[in-house]
Order: sequence, then structure tokens, then C-alpha cells
Amino acid sequence: MELRQLRTFEAVVAHRTVTDAAVALDLAPSSVSEQIRTLERGLGVALFERGPRGMRLTAAGERLRGWARRLLDQADQARRDVQETRPVLRLGALETIAAVHVPAVLTRLAERRPDLVVEVRSDGARDRLMDAVAAADLDAALLLDTGNDLGGLGFGAPAAPLAFLDLGPVPLVLVAAPDHPLAAAPRLRKEDLYGRRLLVNVPACSFWLAGERLLGDRVERVRAGGVPVMRAWAERGLGIALLPWFAVADQVATGALARLAFDVPGLNLRLVWRADREALPGLREMLYASAASEAAGLPSPADEGVASRR
Repeated sequence: MELRQLRTFEAVVAHRTVTDAAVALDLAPSSVSEQIRTLERGLGVALFERGPRGMRLTAAGERLRGWARRLLDQADQARRDVQETRPVLRLGALETIAAVHVPAVLTRLAERRPDLVVEVRSDGARDRLMDAVAAADLDAALLLDTGNDLGGLGFGAPAAPLAFLDLGPVPLVLVAAPDHPLAAAPRLRKEDLYGRRLLVNVPACSFWLAGERLLGDRVERVRAGGVPVMRAWAERGLGIALLPWFAVADQVATGALARLAFDVPGLNLRLVWRADREALPGLREMLYASAASEAAGLPSPADEGVASRR
């Protein structure tokens, strides 16, 4: 028993003849007759009495009449429910940038696509985010990287057709307690940092990798924890920390931390997705929403009025 057969059945009931039902349905009369015969064979009963004055329902046809309307109503309700379901976009982000950049992305997405539901998953591990994108468990992810290729910071990328878009620079700074021996130096060389205690998280951390590129193994690494822990330990004089400017700008402004006079190459805020899923509803809008902010919406030292001591 098919929905099209039930619709044809209702049309014959309403118009009383195969010819008139065919006109209403824009079908050939032979097609209407065949659908009714197929429905009757499938049910094993006669649904109409055929006479010179048209088609009249049998007792079985009367019983089917109520069922047909309920079934067709349910089918229409299911169709509307499915068509009106809001599309969902799953966005991953490093914890260090989720609080700073993602709210602006969500605001612009809401303006462009109010029907779109965005589910955000923050994670401290870049590898988990990239693996989730590669496995299509996430539609895209925001992470930190550098260079012309994915993984230029020093990490491996999954074996998947990943594409990326750089949204803007993320300035990095070296900070320490205001009374740290290096805090008052007008300008620092790399050699001045050798043998110092560098507060770090885990080897897969973006700032650990950035520190390796910057200083190599000539500094003592002290495992602290995530950005809040490294920042707090630096405030207490337990070492220096290489952190994004947006994470320490307030502390530098209040004097809780001092920005060391050392040039640090920044990173890029990078949106990563599978190239073979670009047609996913909402993904292109997310690319536009993410990119529609100068410097990715992340403050720089210059924006905060902190002069670089060079």
C-alpha cells in the first residue's frame, strides 16, 4: 500500500469516476485504474463497486477511507517536520580561543543564517579536534597554526582531504612577573632567555610548539598546565610564559604581569574543514562569518596601547 495509491483512492472517492479523478490528479485514466486495482490486490478486497453511474465504495472501501486520510495526514506532517528541521553545524575550537573568537562567529552566523543551529565543542587538544574533523564528527574546527601548510607549527595532520582558511594573526608575547630579572630589560636577545624557566603545558600544546620554534631546547621547561595556570604561575614569579596577547592583556594593563621586550612571531587563527564536505549546509556561511573580522577579532598589543620596547 503506497501513499500515491491512497491519494488516488481519495480522488476516486471524491470525483466518483476514474476519468474525473484522472483529470484532478493530472494522470491518465489508465494509470488511475491500475493504481486502484493494485491497491485492491494488495489488500485482498474490493474497494469499489463499478457501475454505469460511477464508482461506489464497498464496506471495505468505507473502512479504508478513514485510514487513508489519517495515513496521508501523518505523511504530510512527517514531511513538514523533516523539511522544517533546522540544519546543525558542529564547530570545534581550542579552549584558548573559544571564549574570545567564537562568540563573534556565532553572532555573525545568527545574522546570516538564523535557521542554523551551531553546536560548539571546545577542547584543549588540537589533535582531538583535527581527528574529529577528519572523521566528520565535527564539521570544522578553529585552531592555531603557522606557515603555508596545515601543521606548519610542528604537528602532524590526519590523512584526510583537509582544507583551511587563515582568519587572522594571533600575537604571542613573553610575560613574567613585574619583579622578574628580565622584566626591566629594554631589549632582550635569545641568549638572554637561555637557562630560564619557561612555563609550558603539554608537548602537543600550540604554545609549547611555538616555544620550541622560538627557543629550541636551551630553556628549562616547567610543566604547569593550561593558559590560566601558566599565567597564574608567571604572576607568582615561577617562570616566564609564552602566551597569546589576548590571554594576558588585562594582567599587563594592571601590572600583574610584565611583557618582556622580545620579538615573538605570532600564530594564525586557522579554520579547518574537510574539502569534500564543503557543500554541507551552513559551512560556507561559517567561513564567511569567521573571516568577516579584521585580525580575526583578536586584540593585538598595539590595539591595547602597549608600546613594544624595541
